[in-house]
Amino acid sequence: MSLNLYQKLSERYKTQEIEAEARSHREYDKDFAAWAAGCGVIKHTAATQLQVFELATTLLEAGLIEHKAECYRKLTALDQLTNQAMWLVVHMTYAKHVFLDGRDLTADDFKRDPQGHTGGSLNMVSAYAALLAVNSLTGQHRDWLMGQGHCVAAIDAVQLLSGTALPERKKQYPLTDEGLSRFAQDFYNYRVRADGKPLSPLGSHVNVNTAGAKIEGGYLGFAGLQYVHQPLPGERLVAFLSDGAFEEQRGSDWAARWWRAEDSGLVSPVMIANGRRIDQRTTVAQQGGSAWFMEHLSNQGFAPFIIDGRDPAAFVCAIYFMEQHLSHAAATVASGAASYPLPLPYCIAETIKGYGFPGAGTNAAHGLPLGSNPRRDNEALNFFHRGAKALWQEENQWRAAVAELTQPKTPLQPVAVTINRHDPHWLKESLAPMAAIDNYFVDLVEVNPHLRVRVGNPDELRSNRMNQTLDLLKHRVTDPEEGVAEAVDGCVITALNEEAVVSACLANQSGLNMVVSYEAFATKMLGALRQSIIFSRHQKEADEPASWLGIPVISTSHVWENGKNEQSHQDPSLAESLLGEMADMARVVFPADGNSAMACLKACYGDLGTIWNLVVPKSTMPAVFDGKQAAALVQDGAICVRGNCASDLQLVACGAFQLQQALKASDRLKEKGVAHSLIYLLEPGRFRIARDEFEQNIQADPQVLDSLFPARVQQRVFMVHTRPEVILGHCRMLDLGPQRTVALGYVNQGGTLDTEGLLFANRCTWADALAALARLSQRDPLEWLSAEEWAAIRGEGDPYDVIKHPYP
Repeated sequence: MSLNLYQKLSERYKTQEIEAEARSHREYDKDFAAWAAGCGVIKHTAATQLQVFELATTLLEAGLIEHKAECYRKLTALDQLTNQAMWLVVHMTYAKHVFLDGRDLTADDFKRDPQGHTGGSLNMVSAYAALLAVNSLTGQHRDWLMGQGHCVAAIDAVQLLSGTALPERKKQYPLTDEGLSRFAQDFYNYRVRADGKPLSPLGSHVNVNTAGAKIEGGYLGFAGLQYVHQPLPGERLVAFLSDGAFEEQRGSDWAARWWRAEDSGLVSPVMIANGRRIDQRTTVAQQGGSAWFMEHLSNQGFAPFIIDGRDPAAFVCAIYFMEQHLSHAAATVASGAASYPLPLPYCIAETIKGYGFPGAGTNAAHGLPLGSNPRRDNEALNFFHRGAKALWQEENQWRAAVAELTQPKTPLQPVAVTINRHDPHWLKESLAPMAAIDNYFVDLVEVNPHLRVRVGNPDELRSNRMNQTLDLLKHRVTDPEEGVAEAVDGCVITALNEEAVVSACLANQSGLNMVVSYEAFATKMLGALRQSIIFSRHQKEADEPASWLGIPVISTSHVWENGKNEQSHQDPSLAESLLGEMADMARVVFPADGNSAMACLKACYGDLGTIWNLVVPKSTMPAVFDGKQAAALVQDGAICVRGNCASDLQLVACGAFQLQQALKASDRLKEKGVAHSLIYLLEPGRFRIARDEFEQNIQADPQVLDSLFPARVQQRVFMVHTRPEVILGHCRMLDLGPQRTVALGYVNQGGTLDTEGLLFANRCTWADALAALARLSQRDPLEWLSAEEWAAIRGEGDPYDVIKHPYP
């Protein structure tokens, strides 16, 4: 099939112009006519009939089928499976009893509290069932991604009926009245087990019990950002997207800009354009519908076309066509006859929400299309019976259909991605920690040529000291500028959109990734990161841990380096938010120098299925730790920098600039002959009170806790990168109580200042730490501070008696 044919049919698929040609095929070929007659609620337009004729012809010429009747037979089976899966979806929403003989249900057979995103799920049945059909026709496996995760009922229903569900699910829900009734009852079953986990393996969204699942899809829009970066060469991916998600998260427009045949598999984006979101029309629908969206996509480098989204056969043709078109286009690039970007095929499946069941196209179709519960409303009961009867298939028919749609074997996935992680070249001199990371990352890239590399860069990679990385890997562009680090095959995904660039790395689950961002703006990545963190944790809980290498999300140009840029640039929220996530999945670390930064990066790549947030300075910092100490710091989560940990007084620093202030405070205490200890806290999450057994497994060793933070300590002052309350909350075991513990950190003060001014404005200088320690130990601060210093931190003197002047 050619792109021109699809565009021609797209423009006319509602008209009568092609009916004559379709009629001639039906009259000539009885097998074609038998399929074209439709089944249940599935009708085949003349345009779709011509698409299927072209598909059968192409498959025959390619040797994938022996005769066209084989194609038509499989598509007839697809119609039958689609109807029956839609029938099961509406039962999952409304019914607690399912009968394969299709009998009418009584009021007592319905749930007291029906739930489900039924309209979208009904639309998705045709799309996902078509994926199985094209797999069967071509003998090739395809991965899938679904942005509208709340439509999981479609996936679950099709997988169960087709036998492609996970073995545990097939065993739990046999295809009997009893098994399917239990299946329907477990959908939106709110009950919990004794351990607090959901009783039902079914969820309201895609989860780890859904075969082939990669993301939950609960955060609308991220699938649209990730699909183009997911498959490796030789792999195939179908991405099911939604028009509602298009307005939720922009950035998917750039997919055509990123795709390269040399390092990417075949992608087939399919938008289910049903025109409805929760309680009104989508923006796409309001701005002109599919015609407007076609023009928009064309302007963004796509080759869009429209299909009948009510017909599963139209999806089959679209998926096969998109792969063929993309393969041929890539071949023209390889021959030198074309160049990137290639027009990326994009299917718009036009339908109405909930097609095939009463209530379709209404606002109610988003959730419960009948508008009322058949258990209590006779009119709703009658509508349910009418709708279900139109969908129901004889058991022997849909079982025969499943047998017809045999699936190719799913390729075996590696247990884990492997990486060579040599020790860094440890530093002896002062260096910007970001420059140290740059050095080590380039080394890792060079010794791991088997790994596809993605660097997510919202902006200013050079400003963030990643010069060697950029020179080696280059920005991925379509028209490289001479003399600039740009290349068609570049591995640095650069866009002024934090969600888009982090998604490039989250999708590259078989490769080596790094994200580098200004700390303040990295906060925008949180939703995408959280989706991956949650899904990976669920995989671990199911004893099927994620296989991807840990992903470092580096927050630099951070709070204490961005004093000059007003408070919009002074925001530690990402680290604070990730500290609240599961401590074994979201590792938040604060390297203090180049060696500790490289040690964290090495550990990150050895920690599968996790996100590491490294809060790293780009400023040159003194070398505090040697290689051995840096490795011990990462291993233990904290380290003693100075003094005797059995001393009554203790300073705890968490953050590179905070350590420098703590060292100044320690210098003054040493000068005064005051016994104390100074601890550097790298990973606060390992000193929390564990909330489950998985967090317990990564907590600091009790011996480390006892040696660094002994019970003998009487007064403790924290100096932290984040807001102080955050660290006190997460490190409860280290909090001696308000009479013996003070935390100093960012307290939302800022403006156009330098680093020293920002420290002073937030009352977290070395002098503030000494004053706090004196207050806790009931000493006169003037024992350790001069009168001028004491006046300065009380707001009554000259700040530059405590901090450095910006113009020395």
